[in-house]
Amino acid sequence: MGLKDDLDRFHEVGEARREDLAEFIQYGDLGRSRPGEIKIPVKIVSLPEFAYDQRDQGGVGQGDGETPDVGQPVGPPQPQPGDGDEDGEPGEEGGEHEYYEMDPEEFAQELDEELGLDLDPKGKKVIEEKEGPYTDLTRSGPDSTLDFERMFKEGLKRKLAMDFDEEFLRELCKVEGISAREVFEWARGENLPVSMAWVEEAHRETADDRGEWSSIGEVEANVERESVQQKIRREGIKHVPFRREDERYRYPEIIEEKEKNVVVVNIRDVSGSMREKKRELVERTFTPLDWYLTGKYDNAEFVYIAHDADAWEVEREEFFGIRSGGGTKISSAYELANELLEEYPWSDWNRYVFAAGDSENSSNDTSERVIPLMEDIDANLHAYVETQPSGNAINATHAEELEKHFGRDADDVAVAYVNGEEDVTDAIYEILSTEGDADE
Repeated sequence: MGLKDDLDRFHEVGEARREDLAEFIQYGDLGRSRPGEIKIPVKIVSLPEFAYDQRDQGGVGQGDGETPDVGQPVGPPQPQPGDGDEDGEPGEEGGEHEYYEMDPEEFAQELDEELGLDLDPKGKKVIEEKEGPYTDLTRSGPDSTLDFERMFKEGLKRKLAMDFDEEFLRELCKVEGISAREVFEWARGENLPVSMAWVEEAHRETADDRGEWSSIGEVEANVERESVQQKIRREGIKHVPFRREDERYRYPEIIEEKEKNVVVVNIRDVSGSMREKKRELVERTFTPLDWYLTGKYDNAEFVYIAHDADAWEVEREEFFGIRSGGGTKISSAYELANELLEEYPWSDWNRYVFAAGDSENSSNDTSERVIPLMEDIDANLHAYVETQPSGNAINATHAEELEKHFGRDADDVAVAYVNGEEDVTDAIYEILSTEGDADE
């Protein structure tokens, strides 16, 4: 193997040794990644290389002037300063790390596989209309688009419906004393598509042979009837009765090319009760959701709202770090979200509204304001993530009230609980699998 083969193999091993995706989401350093580039740590070893001793040790093939005699034993090499054999404490520094760079599309695909998700976003905004296959039909059009095959089938069906065994009816006309009307009535009783005019003509042509048969029953017993299909197999088709009404002209189906647009509203409680650990759990849950939806949609935009008793829009860089000392009124964030979403009409945009906090809210705000606002805001999915690392507080009832009102099986509302890092991937699955079941 050459040096390039060694290097390729080394990178292959590095990719295989990157952190497990779920483990990275739960415990990894998410802060090194940017929205369009996810960096997952890879534990690596140093590439093999030649080492040159820069000290003057003599020329190639020359010793230090004390070459032993023949047969004289050569002792073990003496330790040199810096060889690492001196007494000392084991090293405490971690091994060198590099990063496996993953774009959002690859991240979304791997998360689908990791968690067993199957989200298939639908496009809403039409960006192009183009002609598809010529599958639709109209009654008029250029001759080059005439659907002759269909017209032939319609004519053939008519021939099969209109044709009958003419020879058998001629034999009936030869029955002793039978009238043209009696032959016609018999044919109508057999559902044969024959006209009275045809029967009268045949009755006149067979006048000289009248009396050859004594009754219709005798004709039926002695003359074999031939079906239309048998006649066609015997004689072939010489004429197909086309009609103007059979003509249909093909024209192309118009296919709408739709862009998959999404706007994600991230809402976070920044009140005094949202201490550092709670904020970290919100970031660890929301960040992979942003990456995932970026990878799933053609165009993804994000809105970040912080709130205590009031709400305000912030940039992503400050969203996870803000902390205020105020109280909590979650409805203020949904009121602002409703205003901001006016720029993203539901007819053109997929919408997600993700909120997170410790479930503490001002009295009656959840039932009187938040729930009605959630019902009024059109979205693919509303989700609330409760973060309570030390367990539920007595007044932390927001998530419970949402779950009680919307039910655990709602197809457009998800409630997830994150008490520690180990709960993060379960919460992400709960959110995304709920949206996956929704009928958009």
